[in-house]
Amino acid sequence: MSDPILSVNNVSKVYQRHKNNWVRLATWLHIRKAKAGEGQAFWANRDISFHVQPGEAVAVIGQNGAGKSTLLKMITGTVRPSSGNISVRGKVSSLLELGIGFNPELTGRQNIFMAGGLMGLSQARLQELAPRMEAFAEIGEFFDAPLRVYSSGMQARLAFALATCERPDVLIVDEILSVGDSYFQHKSFDRIRQFKAEGSSIILVTHGLADVRTLCDRVILLDKGTVLKDGAPDEVVDFYNALIAAKENEVLNVEQRRAKDGWLVTKSGSGKARIRKLELLDAISNLPMSAVLVNQKLNLIASVEIVRDIPALVLGYMLKDRAGHLVWGSNTWHTRQKTEALKAGSLVTFSMQFTCTLGPGSYSFSPALVSSDTHLVDNYEWTDNALVFDVINGDLPFFVGTNFLNADFNIRKQPRAELK
Repeated sequence: MSDPILSVNNVSKVYQRHKNNWVRLATWLHIRKAKAGEGQAFWANRDISFHVQPGEAVAVIGQNGAGKSTLLKMITGTVRPSSGNISVRGKVSSLLELGIGFNPELTGRQNIFMAGGLMGLSQARLQELAPRMEAFAEIGEFFDAPLRVYSSGMQARLAFALATCERPDVLIVDEILSVGDSYFQHKSFDRIRQFKAEGSSIILVTHGLADVRTLCDRVILLDKGTVLKDGAPDEVVDFYNALIAAKENEVLNVEQRRAKDGWLVTKSGSGKARIRKLELLDAISNLPMSAVLVNQKLNLIASVEIVRDIPALVLGYMLKDRAGHLVWGSNTWHTRQKTEALKAGSLVTFSMQFTCTLGPGSYSFSPALVSSDTHLVDNYEWTDNALVFDVINGDLPFFVGTNFLNADFNIRKQPRAELK
């Protein structure tokens, strides 16, 4: 393994809370000593360590206040750590705040020359890169208009075009791509993927967990300023989702295990209701299936045991492909089939018949037992990737993708005389 391009070693950032700014200044200047109870410490980050290899994409996730932005500001050098050290080899380009360093009275063109100079680019180099940035931003005549007339999405386009005008060794992106239209978000992620393929390391902070699964090799979960988990995307993202539900339900039990087929099984919940058996059957023969054919009729059976009295029960499913992308999802709340007033010891059986219109590949069903349309109210049991199955194309024409369209081509030949 090569030397890491980024090393974060036992880094902490602590802020002192003072009664007022005069006390803060006096303490800084050592004019007075802090009294007992004054200057209470707030740890934004504490003892964080990790390394990033060249070409590796790492996501940093966590709830608001977890310390994500403070960590990135220390990596870029805009905030100094209270202890520990950070070392970066090569050029770092960051998108931490929308349009940071831009002047609203200057045009977009003038701003890239001013902000680009602060990034260390010469005016001659910026002159060469300006047409490329203008083309990528796609803001038309606004490129020569004052920044104060820009929308937030247009500012994001200009900022991203500037930050990525040259391929950096490390690119740091913090939620900026959540601003603007979907077209530019896709375009920006394409450039990020290109940089990664060419050897750049990516540090990404986002709440878009689908982007995390698609782009990143690793995920770091921060909680209250510390690293709670560092690992494979499916492992950390599923754990994070379960952790949020557990916190909302005041139940902090989250279990994870890696199945023999490589799928990660993550389970959380209060246990007031639980799935005793989950089976995928052929709808005609009722035989259990681990591999099914495209267009086969199937029946998904869930046997649910009620462990404690509950006011309501809703069963939901998420169907995901091997990469963790959501293919389909629904629940009995949306189908208006909520079951109410269930007593401990009873058994409820759910049957869902469907036709397999999936493309060849491996898929999983993730069941959730809740009381409404969300698992954040009552999470009785949520199991990611509880049932895994393969889809095979038997006798249908070859096709690619995760969905089978029962489509026919209609071809009609026209004699030359009919052509106009």
